[in-house]
Amino acid sequence: MAIFAVEYARERGAEYVESRMQSQIANQFILKNGVLDVAATAKDEGINVRVVTKSGIGFVSTNKLEKKEVRAIVSKALALSKKSKRKTEIIFSREKPATVAWSVPEKIPLTMGADKKIATLFEIEKAIADTGVKVPGRYLASLDKQTTKYIATSEGARIESFLPITTFFYYITVLEGNETAQANRHFGFAGGWEAYRELDVLENTTAEVKTLQKVICEGKKMPAEKMDVVCGPEVVGIAAHESCGHPSEADRILGREASQAGKSFISKKMLGERIGSDLVTIIDDPTVEKTFGYYEYDDEGVKARPRSLYKDGMIHEFLHNRESAAKMGMASNGSSRSTNYDRESIVRMANTYLKPGDSNEDEIIRGVKHGIYMKSFNEWNIDDKRYNQKYIGREAYLIENGEIKGMVKNPAIELTTPGFWSAVAAVGKKVERFAGMCGKGDPMQGMDVTMGGPMALLKNIYVR
Repeated sequence: MAIFAVEYARERGAEYVESRMQSQIANQFILKNGVLDVAATAKDEGINVRVVTKSGIGFVSTNKLEKKEVRAIVSKALALSKKSKRKTEIIFSREKPATVAWSVPEKIPLTMGADKKIATLFEIEKAIADTGVKVPGRYLASLDKQTTKYIATSEGARIESFLPITTFFYYITVLEGNETAQANRHFGFAGGWEAYRELDVLENTTAEVKTLQKVICEGKKMPAEKMDVVCGPEVVGIAAHESCGHPSEADRILGREASQAGKSFISKKMLGERIGSDLVTIIDDPTVEKTFGYYEYDDEGVKARPRSLYKDGMIHEFLHNRESAAKMGMASNGSSRSTNYDRESIVRMANTYLKPGDSNEDEIIRGVKHGIYMKSFNEWNIDDKRYNQKYIGREAYLIENGEIKGMVKNPAIELTTPGFWSAVAAVGKKVERFAGMCGKGDPMQGMDVTMGGPMALLKNIYVR
């Protein structure tokens, strides 16, 4: 069908054609306070076509997999492209067309059956109860999906793929006396149900319950002052995603996302400018195996590779699809993704993280005379240019003379993107990754991503 769509569109005069056929089987289970609230299975499949003519671009999709319907969407896409009447001709970067099939294996197949998946959530529910902590709000969920794609282009690309994804999520509320504390976490994995054990979902969930109880019982508010801040991988990860990944998206830089997901403080002229200390290299890499944002070829048929967005403290590379790359005189770096067959692929992150350094975590803590260790965050905010930002800690500790002391309640740091990354004075060796759902586009597309890094020391930061 995809090849037929490409050939038919070329016969009708399209300069470039791309067709993506996609099928997805998804299973979702949700427990709310110990009650099975959702048990759902869905299959969604369809095909799209994107055409480029001298006048513009057209994208149309359908879930009717018949040649008659494919002819109809090709005709509609051609008509849309001609009506758009772009002032400048659309050009895609030249990329070598690939003929390849890739897939991700499942050690425990996602076809294992609903009963076992539901039992997994009840196992977590029981483990929470066994902690003895009062948890009146418990939202536990799993979502698994198996996605098969076939991409064909008029340049000769033929790419087939199979990607299984397994996800777990919790949102919990702990009660102690008259005070509550809340937390949520997303676990994501490219592979089968083995994700549950490999990601230590049960252990991480029960540890969070106990941590929230400690925050309520032991956390103390600190006076506002300047001090050193040790950021854990979760805090480093959200900062990397929000203040490096998003502003490095070329469509934002070119203004295409201005009225949707926002702008970027970065311009094309800023390539090579300093943004942080020499220790700061932030990489976006789709090829890290088992990660939530894993893929081998993007939805434009371009081979995925690691992208160094900030390198040695400098703005080094943008995330590109073929259109943005051509506009900037560059090559695509395989950053174009879509959530489903009925959405056009757009510039997206995958697995964004701070590159590890050469410091041990104990060494970083011992080097702090007076400061805090912000292990995780409860809240973050950033402006639409990805420049001014704020992070509020959830699990956080006071550091005095190189030793971790008592818990600190809700410490907040508020600074600019250059301010954050320029303050980095030490980077740990161990990378941890955290799954997330990144929203972008109109219509909105929620994309599977991870964010993370090692522990990092920020010197002389204002904390309140």
